[in-house]
Formats: sequence, C-alpha cells, structure tokens
Amino acid sequence: MNTAGINETMGVGSTGRSGANLMGSDLYKHLNAYFISHLKHVQSGSDDLSDEPLLNYYTKEWQRYTTGASYVNRLFTYLNRHWVKREKDEGRKHVYGVYILSLVQWKDVFYKTIQSKSKLTSALLKLIEKQRNGETIESDLVKKVIDSFVALGLDEADTNRQNLEVYREAFEKPFLAATEVYYTAESHQYIGDNSVTEYMKKAETRLSEEENRVDVYLHASTRKGLVAKCEEVLVKNHSGLMQEEFQRLLDQEQEADLHRMYLLLSRIPSGLDPLRDRFEAHVKKAGLESVERVAGESQDNVDPKAYVDSLLSVHRKNAELVSKAFRGDSGFVASLDKACREFVNRNKACPSASRSPELLAKYADSLLRKSNKAGGEEADLEQSLSDTMTVFKYIEDKDVFQKFYSKMLAKRLVNFASASDDAEASMISKLKDACGFEYTSKLQRMFQDMSLCKDLNDQFRDKIAGAIEAKEITVDFHVLVLATGQWPLQGPSSDLKMPSELLKTYERFEGFYMSKHSGRKLSWLWQISKNELRMTYANQKYMLQVSMYQACVLLQFNSGGDSLSYDDIALGTGINEDTLKPVLAMLTKARVIDLKNDMYELNLGFKSKKIRIMLNAPIKSEVKAESADVLKHVDEDRKMLIQAVIVRIMKSRKQMKNQPLIQEAITQLAARFTPKVSDVKKAIDTLLDKEYLARVEGNRDLFECMFSIVIGVVIDPHLT
Repeated sequence: MNTAGINETMGVGSTGRSGANLMGSDLYKHLNAYFISHLKHVQSGSDDLSDEPLLNYYTKEWQRYTTGASYVNRLFTYLNRHWVKREKDEGRKHVYGVYILSLVQWKDVFYKTIQSKSKLTSALLKLIEKQRNGETIESDLVKKVIDSFVALGLDEADTNRQNLEVYREAFEKPFLAATEVYYTAESHQYIGDNSVTEYMKKAETRLSEEENRVDVYLHASTRKGLVAKCEEVLVKNHSGLMQEEFQRLLDQEQEADLHRMYLLLSRIPSGLDPLRDRFEAHVKKAGLESVERVAGESQDNVDPKAYVDSLLSVHRKNAELVSKAFRGDSGFVASLDKACREFVNRNKACPSASRSPELLAKYADSLLRKSNKAGGEEADLEQSLSDTMTVFKYIEDKDVFQKFYSKMLAKRLVNFASASDDAEASMISKLKDACGFEYTSKLQRMFQDMSLCKDLNDQFRDKIAGAIEAKEITVDFHVLVLATGQWPLQGPSSDLKMPSELLKTYERFEGFYMSKHSGRKLSWLWQISKNELRMTYANQKYMLQVSMYQACVLLQFNSGGDSLSYDDIALGTGINEDTLKPVLAMLTKARVIDLKNDMYELNLGFKSKKIRIMLNAPIKSEVKAESADVLKHVDEDRKMLIQAVIVRIMKSRKQMKNQPLIQEAITQLAARFTPKVSDVKKAIDTLLDKEYLARVEGNRDLFECMFSIVIGVVIDPHLT
C-alpha cells in the first residue's frame, strides 16, 4: 500500500471539483474502493499457497497492511472527526473510522476468501501439532495470525468493543476439537505401553505444556476451555485406572506419585472422592493391625504406652502423608479423622468403647508421674502430652476419660507423685481448650485444695510448736483436707482404731481444724493414707512404706508382743475381715511377718537388699474393681446428664416431637459421649414418670414442657 496510489484514485473521482469543496462521502467511497482494489491484489498472491508458506505470506501482508492503514488513518483524521462522526451520529450503518474500514475490507475481501476452505485454520493446527510432536516451530508466526483473528472481531454496534467471534469460529472451536482428537489417541496409546505412574507424569507434562501454550500465543479466553478439554481427555477418561492404582501407591508409600495423582484428579469433579474412601479404609486397616500387634491374645494386660504409641504411629504417618502428598486437603483430613475415630474406639484391645479412654488416661498418668522414665526433657514431655491430646480428639467417650483421669490425678496429688506442676497445668489447659471449662473445673479445684493444704499444715505446725503438749507429739504428720465434691475419692471400706502412737496427733489436729472451721466434718480416708515405719528390731534399720491399715497392724506388735492371733489383730485395729485379710497377706508375702500355727509372728531375721521397702502396692483385684466402679459412676452420671440435656431442650422449645428430640439430644451430647437411642428413650420415659414432660393430648408423638425448675446436674456449656 502507498499514498501515491491513494492520491491517484482520488484524483479520478475529483474531476471538476476543487480540493476545498471535496465532499466527505466521495472521499470515503474512493478510499473504500482503494482498500478493496489493493486487497484483491494481495489475495491473488495467496491462491497457490498453503500450510506454513501461507501463514508466512498472511502475516507479512497483515503487518504491512495494518501499518499502512495506521498511517492512512492519521492522514484522514479530519474525515474521522467530522464526516464519519456526523454520519454515525445520524444513525447511518456501515460507516467506520478509516482504520476500522481497512479491517472490515481485509476481513471481507482477503480473509473470507482464503478462509472459505479453512486454509488458515488448517495451517495453524498443523503447525501446533508439530510442536506437540516435539518439533520446533516459529511460535511468533502462530501468535501473529491469531492476533489478526482477534483484531478482525468487529462489533457493529460498538467498534471499540472487542468481539471474539472470528477468533472462536476460525480457530478456537477447531483447535479444541483437534486437541481432543490428538490427546485421545496419544493417551490411549501411551497408557497401553506404559505404567499408570508413567502415564501420570506424561499427563502432568502435557497439561503444563497446554497452559504454557496459552501464555505464548493463544488468547487468554481460550485457557478455560483448553484446560477443561485436556483435563477431560487426559484425566477424566482415565480416572478409573488412576483410582485403581491408588491403593498400590499407598501400600508402597509412593509419596511423589500420590501427590501427582492428587493434583491430576483434583482437576475433575468428584475425582478425589474414591481416593478419600480408599484412604479412609487404608488408615482404618493400618490402625487395627497396629493395635492387634500390641494387644496380642490378651485384652486385659495391654500396656497403655505401647497401645497409645501404636495409635500415634499410624496417625502420625498418615497425617504427614495428607500434609505432603495431598496438600492438607480438607476431604483427606476428614477421611483420616473418620478412620482414626473408628480404630481408636473399636479395636482388638478394646472390647468396649470405654476401654480406649481408660488406656489413654493410664498413659497420661504414666507421663505425669515422677516414675516416668521416658519423660526426658521438658520439651519431650510437652510433646508427649500433645500426642495424648491427638488421640484424645478421637475418643468418643470423653466422659470416661475424664473420670479415669481425675481419679489418677487425685492419686498423683495425694501421693505427691506428680513429675511437674507445670506439666499437670499444661495438660489441664489442653483439656480445657478441647472440651470447655466445666470439663476441667474439678481438676483445677484439686490444685487449689493442694495449695490450701500447704498453708494449713504450716499453721498446724506453728500451733503445735508453741503448745505445752509439743514434746508428746513425736510423729512427723502431714494432712490433706480435700473438698468432698471436687475429689473422686470414696469413704473407707472399714473402720479403724487409731494406734496409741498416732492418737494424740490425730486428736490434736481435729481440735485445731474444728477451732478454725466450726460446723465442718472431717471424714478420714484411711484407705489412701500412708505411713513410714522404722524397723528397729532387725540388724539393719529398714524404713517400711506402708498403708494406714498396714501401719495399724504392725504397730500392734509394739504392745502385744512378737506373736499375735488373727483375732487379736482384728480386735486391736478394728479393721473388718474383707480389708484385714489382704493386708495380712501382703505383709506375710513380704516376710515382714510370718504365719505359723495360725499365729502371726514378727520376722526378727528380716533381710532385704533395699533400705526403704515399699509395701503399699496396689492389689490387682482392687485395681480391677476400681475400674469397674469408675464405669459404674460413668453410667449413673450419663443417665442424669441425658435427662438434663432433654430438660434444657424442652425448656427452650416448649413442644417437640419424639424423633427430633432424640436427635437433638444425641447431637448435644456428642462432645462428651455418643448415647444410645435406647438410653435417650429411657430418659424421656423417666421424665414422663416424674411429670417433667407430658404428651400432648391427641398427639402421643408430641411432648410438652411441664415445669420451670432446673435439675441438679451441672451441664457443660461446651456441649451447646
């Protein structure tokens, strides 16, 4: 294109007219005619071209033409601003600015002619296929042609607005169809010749290449359709094979391949659902097998540490897999949690759901005791407590854990066996964060009582030190006064006659306490009291660590001689038969006393390798009975808690049908334990009998609230 040609053409139509009076319409018509004439000449040069030569010719002429059109457009600025603008304002159609006019004619005269047989499209697709086959192409050539398609998208109503109709019809639609055909053939061939893992690598590479193709020379609007098509052909159509391969990768712990599979299948709708189901089953199976190896044949003698470690090892391994291979995907996290909840509560070591929280409480107790050999550094202990909370999260019967934990905490505090007050406080804080204030309120009160007891003992010692009878009190005495409602401790199973050696101290303290707190009653818990006795009759001065009952029996020999009958001991101590016999059996087993001819005699030749001898060891039968007693209390508490929750629901709803009431109660109780439907129904029947609820007349399935009182049970607000 050149300006001389333009002037010549315009001159023919201007005969007889002066330049000053040249009409805009004539100028516009002759300019349009020139564009058409020029483009016919350009079009004739492409008749014998195809494929890449055609693209080279097209882009060369396009660049030359648009450059010239830009110059002409500036040359005819006056025409654009006045005549063209006036014509468009008057509503005349098919009138454009000079540059837009040049594009319209390119599209009508040249583009439509060579594109009538899709020559441009075919050439572009062949070039792109070459690149997909690994050949090097001139990407800039493709980009220039595609940019011309975009530029030719002219909106008749608003020429300033981009219209991608030409681009989509001439390129995008056939390009996506060709992409589907190409990758369908390639994927079937490749997966037939290679493993699934190798195919995933290939698919990952191809998807990356196609997304990069958009950035290099395609229009940005094609990205969504191209990626969707590739995902359908490369991933969705072969998702079944990949999902079948998932289990093998899990078993072989192929983290990199699992991550690749996750990224691929996450691209398609519901692509990850079968993986999550398989992952859940895999984790559950691994957990059950891990516990089975620890439990062995016996369910009664499972080591709490080994049990919890087996649970943690499975959780830790699979949580790391979820984090790394599955990018912490919420669906896989949910599958992990569901599987862990299943094998933590129902496994070979736990014939009932209450067994797992009991073992976890024992594990926590072993961590927090002074005798903990694996405690190590403070950081290690804190990590172990965090691990405990990891398992606790999956425990369904959290109320059972609470009962056992509070019982064991009480023993640690009473026996001064806690490894660290900070560790105890940390564990209670973790439980509070997990379950709410009410869950740990009694545990915190125990610590407060222990602090008060220290002050109380200091005051008692000061009182005794200034008293006249101070010389008569030769016993080193320490007492714990504990609030009845806060500590999970029961009264003694037997009465006791206080030995003369301890009587004055006992009476003195009771007098001191009553003088400070009139109206209160002290109930002595002999079964958890302990003593230290010095053995003076043997060659070595041994220290015996004994229970209160054992101390009373041994102190009888101070006044009754070296040999006593069973009746003498029973009469002197006041201990009942059920308690006394195990005490005598323990002392006899330790050879502190001997049973000869129905007489209990001091073993004057007693010898031991240890100077301090622990005789106050728990009896296995007592421990088992204690566990059963805890579970009994849990059942009683649950009955009242279910009733309390039903009462609270009915007070807020006033009326409610049977089934929704049951479901709502189960939902609110789920944070503490999972109640059986039958238990909830029994609780409703109990409240009906007590006339707290009533059936609505004419509708036996509908209950109404009949009271405005509060049942005397503390309800954890964390449940709401």
